[in-house]
Amino acid sequence: MRYILLLTTLIAFACNAGTSEQTAASVNDTIAVAVTDSSSMPTPDSTLPIKIVAFAKTLIGTPYHFGCMAPSTGFDCSGLISYVFNHFNITVPRSSAGFTNEGRQIKLEDTQPGDLVLFTGTKSKKKTVGHIGIIVANDGTGISFIHSSSGDEMHVMITKLNDHYMARFVKIIRYVDK
Repeated sequence: MRYILLLTTLIAFACNAGTSEQTAASVNDTIAVAVTDSSSMPTPDSTLPIKIVAFAKTLIGTPYHFGCMAPSTGFDCSGLISYVFNHFNITVPRSSAGFTNEGRQIKLEDTQPGDLVLFTGTKSKKKTVGHIGIIVANDGTGISFIHSSSGDEMHVMITKLNDHYMARFVKIIRYVDK
């Protein structure tokens, strides 16, 4: 915030200062100091994964609806991911299979909130990605993820990474760096 305020002040000063060479040199020196002093600059994306999870949680209970990606009609699994990430102006593939070669693969034990978990479809013998969710937690109680389930529940929900899902597990990817 201090960086933005300083830069705004410098721009206003430069616009109102006239054209003297000394003023221009002073402004340029100050801007160079402001840009190179990153100690006071916030890291803009450091909280993005947490914001992604928090926003996804607001959609819990939204009905499952194949091919849809809007709270008013419902979500399929990749529709939920698209809707959440698009909310933060992050372009993602529209299908769960589209994530197969995306992001950076993360070890299961290193997963963090905001990472994406990829599964096979309901036929676990077919090893292509067919389901996707967002990691919510990796803590003492295990790993949990939010997803739009087409199973008995038929809505957006948080689920533990249990034996059923581990049998379909493909990988974890980090799509948004922290």
